[in-house]
Amino acid sequence: MILPKGTLLIGGGLVAVAIIYSMGVDPPNGQSATTPAGNVSNCRMTVTADVLNVRAAPDAKAGIVGKYKNGAEADADKVVQNGFRKLGDNRWASNEFLKPLAGRDCG
Repeated sequence: MILPKGTLLIGGGLVAVAIIYSMGVDPPNGQSATTPAGNVSNCRMTVTADVLNVRAAPDAKAGIVGKYKNGAEADADKVVQNGFRKLGDNRWASNEFLKPLAGRDCG
C-alpha cells in the first residue's frame, strides 16, 4: 500500500513534535519526581521560572540534562553548591528558581 506524500509528511511531523516535546520537559506538571532510589525525599521544591534547566553539575556551563516547567515539583537534596541545588545524581538546578513546598525540610 502506498500512502500519499501529504500523509507521510503530517505523520512524520507529529512524531517529531512528540519527540521534541518529551525531550524538553522533565517531568510534566502533575507527575511527581522521586529520588533515584524511588524514595520520596523530605525536601520537595516547586519551580518558579518559566523553564528551569537541570544541569549535570553545579555550574552554569555544565551540560543540560533536563528541564522543568513553571509549577513543576521535584524532590531535592539539602545540598546547595555555587547557587545550585542538588536534585539527584548529576542533576542540579539554580536554587534561585526553586521554592520549598510548605512544611518540607529543605534546610
